[in-house]
Amino acid sequence: MTQLDVTDAPSEGELAAISEGLTAFNAADVGPSKRRSLAVLIRDESGKVIGGVSGYTAWGWLFTAWLFVPETLRGQGMAGKLLEAAEAEAVARGCFGAWIDTFNPQALKAYQRQGYAIFGELPDFPAGRSRFFLQKRLLPS
Repeated sequence: MTQLDVTDAPSEGELAAISEGLTAFNAADVGPSKRRSLAVLIRDESGKVIGGVSGYTAWGWLFTAWLFVPETLRGQGMAGKLLEAAEAEAVARGCFGAWIDTFNPQALKAYQRQGYAIFGELPDFPAGRSRFFLQKRLLPS
């Protein structure tokens, strides 16, 4: 008998079962994703990572999952530099587009300055704010 098990602590193996099943389904449906992690790291003088951008490339797109600039480096165009570096690597991998999402008004402006355009909005995520979804076409240099 099939059962549903709700948990807030799935094991690595349980998550892998979902991931592997979905990956196989999608590969059969639209072809392999060629998914590869991508990170651009900000390091301090000692070499410690203090910020950066993290995401992946798949199906010709760069997805930026996390972008963090430490307080001491904000207002200096660092977000733009991180995105430019990630985008350049994505183009080198054959990507033609990039997407990102945010509910932070300052980040939204920074992404728009980098050429990202809003393609979707989810109101009240979190409450009182909107989560914006942005995309950008990437051009080979």
